[in-house]
Formats: sequence, structure tokens, C-alpha cells
Amino acid sequence: MKHIIHKADTRGYANHGWLKSYHTFSFAGYHNPERANFGMLRVLNDDFVDAGMGFGKHPHDNMEIISIPLSGALHHQDSTGRDKIIKTGDVQIMSAGTGIYHSEANASQDEPVAFLQLWIFSKVNNIEPRYDQKLFSEEERKNQFQVVVSPTQENDSLFINQDAWLSLIELEEGKEAIYNMHKDGNGVYCFILDGDLNIASESLSKRDAIGIWDASEISLKAHQKSAVLFIEVPMN
Repeated sequence: MKHIIHKADTRGYANHGWLKSYHTFSFAGYHNPERANFGMLRVLNDDFVDAGMGFGKHPHDNMEIISIPLSGALHHQDSTGRDKIIKTGDVQIMSAGTGIYHSEANASQDEPVAFLQLWIFSKVNNIEPRYDQKLFSEEERKNQFQVVVSPTQENDSLFINQDAWLSLIELEEGKEAIYNMHKDGNGVYCFILDGDLNIASESLSKRDAIGIWDASEISLKAHQKSAVLFIEVPMN
């Protein structure tokens, strides 16, 4: 087993007033040649957007883009005519394919929104742009892994154009779990949403992360109530 640890306070940070964004990997004005990506995971941004504010319409192509609201709601619009509200508990995925324009804004005029946005390189390029979103039950991730994105749509997860799996788990204090890799050659990037726990015998806290590869299974144990996003991706 090989691993790399990224502590929360080592991330890039940008404060645009209406937007505060933490960058796990190089993004926009944050350039770190040692933090370009983890395998096919290219971007992991931890964003906080003020009420009534948002990102104007901008283009993407040949990238799998996943948005996960952590509090509040996002208003999504794109060049296919979609006009959607993505609420806390939802997961949204968009295959940009041959090209798409989209905008994302805080859906509230009163409350801020916090969300994660991930970019994962596509497996097949130049497909027709594709969009999907789904509300996932929190109960189904209590002390067990809940697959929310996969190439096989197992357990009614959202489809991704890549050999990648995204799973959520919420562990109660003292509980343990084992994550089993879905595909040989993949690695997994574990991002701590909240809490304090051990993953692969390493102690991690809120917004810390650990990337692991050359492993078939990964153990975790919660020191306190904890929530983790597991992002399994091909390493090359």
C-alpha cells in the first residue's frame, strides 16, 4: 500500500469576497506542481458562495463534473436548456463531452451555500453532453458505504463516463469499516467531510485527505462521529 496525505491547511485558498474556495489540487490562481491531480481526479474544490451570488456561464468539455452541496442549494443552468435546483443531499453529475456551457449560483437570496465540486477526466472523449442528479438518503450511509456515482450505476448510483466510484460513509464514534476497491489499478482519494478518524492507520480530521493506491482494501475507524467521501479513480 502506498499513500499521500494532504492536510486541510495545505490546500490552496482564494477569497473573492462573494466566493471563498479551497483547492486540493492546482486550480485557477493556485499552482502547485506537486498537487496537479490524483490519478484521474483533477479538481476537488471546497466552495462557499454568498447569498444571491454565483458563477456565470462558462464552458467545459471532455470532463466529468460532480457537484455535492453540503449546506444550502445551488441553481444550475446549462446550454442544453436544463434549469435545476441542487439541494443538500443531492449529487449532480455532468459529462461535458463535446462541450457545454453552464452556470451555478446560490439558490438563496438569504443564506450561503457550501458545496464540493470535482472534475474527473473522462474515459471516452467527445460524447454527447449528459446530465443527471439524485437525492440520496443519509440513512443508507450510516456505518456503511453508499455508492453515489459509478460506471455500472450499481445501487441506483449516477452514471460516470470513467472507471470511477464515489462513495459516502458516516461512521458513528468507535465504529469501523473496510473499503474494498472496485477495480484493480485504481486508487482512492479519501476526503474527510467532518469528524476525526483513522484511515489506513493514519489519523485524519475535518477536511484532511489521504490518497491510497496499490491496495485492495482500506480500513477506517472513527474516533468521533465522522463523514468521508471516497473517490476511487484510475491512477493512469
